[in-house]
Amino acid sequence: MDKKIKTAVVFGTRPEAIKMAPLVLELKKRPEFEPVVIVTAQHRQMLDQVLDLFEITPDFDLNLMKPNQNLWSLTSDILTETKKIFEEIKPDIVLMHGDTTTAFATALSAFYARIQIGHIEAGLRTFNKDYPFPEEINRVLADAVSDLHFAPTEGSVENLLNSGIKEGRLNGSMDNSYEEGRRIYKTGNTVIDALLYTVEKNTDLSYLGLRDDLKTILLTSHRRENFGQPLENICDAVLDIVEKNKDIEVVYPVHLNPNVRNTVFKKLDNIERVKLIDPLDYAPFCALMKKAHIILTDSGGVQEEAPSLGVPVLVLRDETERPEAVHSGCVKLVGTSREKITSTVNKLLSDEAFYNSMKMAVNPYGDGLASKRTADIILSRFS
Repeated sequence: MDKKIKTAVVFGTRPEAIKMAPLVLELKKRPEFEPVVIVTAQHRQMLDQVLDLFEITPDFDLNLMKPNQNLWSLTSDILTETKKIFEEIKPDIVLMHGDTTTAFATALSAFYARIQIGHIEAGLRTFNKDYPFPEEINRVLADAVSDLHFAPTEGSVENLLNSGIKEGRLNGSMDNSYEEGRRIYKTGNTVIDALLYTVEKNTDLSYLGLRDDLKTILLTSHRRENFGQPLENICDAVLDIVEKNKDIEVVYPVHLNPNVRNTVFKKLDNIERVKLIDPLDYAPFCALMKKAHIILTDSGGVQEEAPSLGVPVLVLRDETERPEAVHSGCVKLVGTSREKITSTVNKLLSDEAFYNSMKMAVNPYGDGLASKRTADIILSRFS
């Protein structure tokens, strides 16, 4: 190939950065590609931690994070700033990830610029536009304007096919003009690539002061729909769990959002065997997931990662756009009911057969080769 494929890789939050980092590293290894990394810094501090871990230096840093920013201003800022960059660098393809405002606004900007668009982690759905908000609509709209859809699972492929998007193929003629039909490829999830890369580092957790004689329950909850009473219910469930089970400790890296911190510290501060800590960098967080006996979370990424480590996951949501892990048995939906969270955790702690049925379930999200498959597909498209 005479001309390198100029590939703009755009992300702005920590979860996006984690999932895009192994793809950036894969593209950088290949002489056929000229990757250009653009970060919106929708999440500034948490994004920088991941960039440092994977040793990625952005080519463009929009630094858009502002105090109390809202969806209107963030979306318009991303549209305006990416327009300038796309006009300057003239990429052959723009890659964005998932369901953030950065992903949707970047896809729309590339569509306006008539640049081919590749959506990493395409096809996730809850089929409820308000849950999660605004992520469900972000991913639906991003899929609608994308040309290549890199779906992590068969379920995601089916969602895209049912929405009228054409299925992909690796063999045969591929015209790389903009008018080429949209295509879908099942690749696995790049988050598994990132996880396997990171856990090999054997990160030291001694500074957290965790007790070796106690089982660790890792808790994360930060989603907007859980603000208020749902998060209070989660905290009350934690109080019930530590009261009943003297052989466990709960570790909660508390999100920096005041809507989370105010509730959590009011309910759980200074409670015996409940450790409230600041958000962790990705490497120690992976190490903490690996150490955990059980994970409680409303995070999408954790639902995908933890099963690769053999850790049962209870999802603090009523719906999930990642049903494959639920179907495989390694993840269960418990919502934000105090009683259901408490009873399910207690069963995992007391019923060894139930615990092992979740621990031993097969992770449906991949084998650590999603980034390689994605790069192969893009190369095939442009060859």
